[in-house]
Amino acid sequence: MRDKSTADPMIILASQSPRRAELLSQMGVAFRTAPADIDERVLPGESPTDYVQRIATAKAQAVHALHADMPVIGSDTAVVVDAQILGKPGGRDDAVRMLLALSGRSHQVMTGVAICHENIDYRLSVSSVTFRTISQREAFAYWDTGEPADKAGGYAVQGLAAAFIERIEGSYSGIMGLPLFETMQLLNSVGVRGRLGV
Repeated sequence: MRDKSTADPMIILASQSPRRAELLSQMGVAFRTAPADIDERVLPGESPTDYVQRIATAKAQAVHALHADMPVIGSDTAVVVDAQILGKPGGRDDAVRMLLALSGRSHQVMTGVAICHENIDYRLSVSSVTFRTISQREAFAYWDTGEPADKAGGYAVQGLAAAFIERIEGSYSGIMGLPLFETMQLLNSVGVRGRLGV
């Protein structure tokens, strides 16, 4: 009997993120990926919670419009400090600015996940991450590893930045980009089960 993750796909993950694909794979859900081509800019006055809901939903809807026969999961993650969204850094100086803004304090990581099939459903995962104090030298050294270049907030919780993280409250998978508890709730609602049958 084949592993479900290598069986014919039951759903589509609207993402090109290897981290999201890895997380979904560990649940034993058979899927394929189809990145969504949408504008991910923050709208004027848009709150972080509204932003992640809008983008996660838009990703799922955009891919579902092309593959209406299958459930589509869309997800989006925002790193939030002082009610401001820190997106992917625009370069070294931007990444260092972000890391120093997160240094020695707690921030929120919000990940929205949406499913589009016959209807749209949505869940939000909010976690708190506390960084130790980071020196400018450490921030530059971290940038030089190449790891933060395409990461929201300029860091990867599962990578070298783990050395900066003093405490996490919430969902580790949500911080990585796909909250598995909420994702499996949404999949169960359309009859999709993982390896454990849940």
